[in-house]
Amino acid sequence: MIEINNLNFSYAKNKEKTINNLNFKVADNFYLSIIGENGSGKSTLVKLILGILKSPKGSIKVDTTNIGYVPQRLDNFNSKFPITVLEMLNCHMKAKKIKIPNEIERSLNLVSMNSCKNSLIGNLSGGQIQKIFIARALIGNPKLLILDEPTTGIDEKTQEDILNILSDLNKSGTTIITVEHNITRAYSQSSHILKLQQGKGSLFETSTFIKNMGENYATI
Repeated sequence: MIEINNLNFSYAKNKEKTINNLNFKVADNFYLSIIGENGSGKSTLVKLILGILKSPKGSIKVDTTNIGYVPQRLDNFNSKFPITVLEMLNCHMKAKKIKIPNEIERSLNLVSMNSCKNSLIGNLSGGQIQKIFIARALIGNPKLLILDEPTTGIDEKTQEDILNILSDLNKSGTTIITVEHNITRAYSQSSHILKLQQGKGSLFETSTFIKNMGENYATI
């Protein structure tokens, strides 16, 4: 699915590297959680995989162009933005040139939000908006779904709902990559863990990682 070799990236010349000689592979149907302290390069790595950022050194190979992406949740989302869920998703389909019949209904059903399709986005709760953004990312039935801290800043019930959605998608064959702030969530959900530290990373099967860390795993 993804192969990264000798990847390096810094935001300015002569600055410390945000990503430092990173190497790892993600196979089909992985559920990979990227963990690490603030500034360790998690979101930067996601943007490099997506092609939002370009690296002058190293390579990233992704064997699909059918990728869904959910960025970090916007706490300052305009509550008066005059657009409905259906209108926003229709705009997304047009921008992506997707013409699959009933695709919006399918994606909304996956996140149990079809009842809100005629609601104004600004009238929804933060958790509901996050589910809508996940539905948007699922339009076109992506092989790879990438999410940047999908459960941060939302209520506990919606966190559980979102994690169940991601688990079901992964079981049905979607490869998941998520930047995860909640370490306990990462361990409970993921098949694999990528731990970043100062731009360097190590990939583990989740069970092996927890076993190696022992009692200290929850504090990383």
